[in-house]
Parts: sequence; structure tokens; C-alpha cells
Amino acid sequence: MGLHFGGLAKVRHVITYSLSPFEQRAFPNYFSKGIPNVWRRFTSSFFRVAPPMVLMYLTYTWGNHVHQEGKRKNPADYENDE
Repeated sequence: MGLHFGGLAKVRHVITYSLSPFEQRAFPNYFSKGIPNVWRRFTSSFFRVAPPMVLMYLTYTWGNHVHQEGKRKNPADYENDE
């Protein structure tokens, strides 16, 4: 067992590599590859996700509208009241 937290067990035949944080690039190819990749992923899945969401939204708003109309009193029932 090791003397510090990182050395809790000895593991044999495992090779680890690391790169210094000073040698890493924070956003490599962000504008040249990242944004086009996001656009490609968005357009490929939009037409699979959007129609069911629109359909469910319209069904939900229609159901709320019908529910609100059903809770209202019919004015014709009270025309002859005094």
C-alpha cells in the first residue's frame, strides 16, 4: 500500500500517460470543427424530435382549452332567472 492517497494499491502492467496542463490547448478546432459538428447534429435530429414535441404541445394546449370551457357555466341555463 502507498503512503499517500494516490498510491492506495499497486497495479502491475498498467501504463498511464499524462500531459501537462501547460501543453494542452483549451479549445482546439473549436470554430473550425466544433460549431459545424453541432449544426450537423442539430439538423440531423431536429426532424425526429420536433414533430412529436409540437404534436404533444398542441394536444396539451387543446386539452387545457377544452377543460377550461367545460368548467364554465352555460349562460343559457340562467336566462330566465330573476
